[in-house]
Amino acid sequence: MDMAEDNDSFGICFILPEGGKTAPCCPHGPTLLFEKVGKGGETGRRFYACSACRDRKDCSFFQWEDDKVSEARLLARETENQSKRPVFSQQEYWTRFRKFASLPLDEKKFCLNCQILLLPGEHAAHSSHRCTAITTAQLRKPSALLCPLDNKKKNAQYLFTERSSHFLLDTLAGQGYRKVLCVGTPRLQELIKLRNLEQKHEPMKTLLLDIDFRYAQFYSQDEFCHYNMFNHHFFGGEASSAVLQSFLRECDGEKVVMVADPPFGGLVKPLANTFSLISQTWRKLQSSDSSKADMPMMWIFPYFFEPRILECLPSLSMLDYQVDYDNHPLYKHGKTGRKQSPVRLFTNICPGDVVLPREEGYRFCSVCRRYVSGLNKHCAKCNVCPSKDGREWKHCSTCEKCVKPSWKHCQTCGRCALPDHPCGQGQGKEGCFTCGSLKHKHKACPLKDSHRMSSYRSNAKSRGKSPSHHPLYKPKAKKKSGAARRAKKMAAQSM
Repeated sequence: MDMAEDNDSFGICFILPEGGKTAPCCPHGPTLLFEKVGKGGETGRRFYACSACRDRKDCSFFQWEDDKVSEARLLARETENQSKRPVFSQQEYWTRFRKFASLPLDEKKFCLNCQILLLPGEHAAHSSHRCTAITTAQLRKPSALLCPLDNKKKNAQYLFTERSSHFLLDTLAGQGYRKVLCVGTPRLQELIKLRNLEQKHEPMKTLLLDIDFRYAQFYSQDEFCHYNMFNHHFFGGEASSAVLQSFLRECDGEKVVMVADPPFGGLVKPLANTFSLISQTWRKLQSSDSSKADMPMMWIFPYFFEPRILECLPSLSMLDYQVDYDNHPLYKHGKTGRKQSPVRLFTNICPGDVVLPREEGYRFCSVCRRYVSGLNKHCAKCNVCPSKDGREWKHCSTCEKCVKPSWKHCQTCGRCALPDHPCGQGQGKEGCFTCGSLKHKHKACPLKDSHRMSSYRSNAKSRGKSPSHHPLYKPKAKKKSGAARRAKKMAAQSM
């Protein structure tokens, strides 16, 4: 199930949760509500789908919003959800870890097949599996021990390099933060704990929120929560939610900051909603002086999502720093042109306060009052350092803005584009699905609510009829996936 958010090419929109309405659950927690919008004002029925998986092969959950689900189906669904949960609770994992840590070195074994620390009585049951000895140093770096989950739509568990991890930690420590909420950033948590052991810097507290429950084997209840960032769901229930609240409370001047590194295939709106909820929780726990402030945060995401991110969270700004990953084939620092990492930092921390390393070619722009990449030259006409991808951009006098160096102005389309672009199919030509206007998109259409009401009335008349197949997922031969289409579009835009 490939769902574009508010993308008129696909017509499926994410609907923000409504107060007092409980969404059905799949193995990944509460599902999200979506709506398909067709051309000509045809508004489809709303439906619930998995929050974490964007492909129904990974999670097949689907339910129409207005469906009445039988007790038998609810029971079967709960049974399936229970079967997908971790074998041990967070408390049990921590008890096992303490027993494991006290074992002699020759008895410390890790099963590579099951990805679990083994206690002495469990060795025989794993005798046919690949098992390896574990040192104390390896226990302190579980991200290197565990096999990364690499489903791009579901996990995309790419891990920061030492360079990026140290930059993030040095920056946050320099800003005076003493509590770091690590949302999907296990490498950063490890580095903080390792630096604390050195006792050369002021100690920092950290809490890891991650959907990968395997990390529960290595951390206490106060250091790790099994968590889904797409729906703000704690698998440990109220106990885990209380851990977060306790962590967000700033005592004795311990400033809190959040660093989030979501899967790049994830939808921006659900993530922004989650980060806003965390910020609201933080705000309620602070003094009256912070009643209107936003929680300091860094959201790590590719630069081409900048418009969507800023639309959802206008207080953020994008920095030029390139984040790179150890186990990603393309997102590496130091490459040139289109091969550079497109991953950036979006933050509400003052950009001028985030010092980017000069030894890597970053420089300070005295006009923009922030650090930029070496090739990001300030444009006097735009009065900004315009480059997003690390290359030097050029100014188009006709468009009155800076564009990518490979783009040229097309008189037919009236805009800059790649030289081999299809003329006459410029940006915005698809128009609005609801009324057909070329002047706005569906989400800005003044008629969308009236179309939705008329659609619901017609659906109500035929609600008793059950369709023989799911119209949104009707298979079509040789149709590329949404991910493939988006990847092709992103590649063309970065040329």
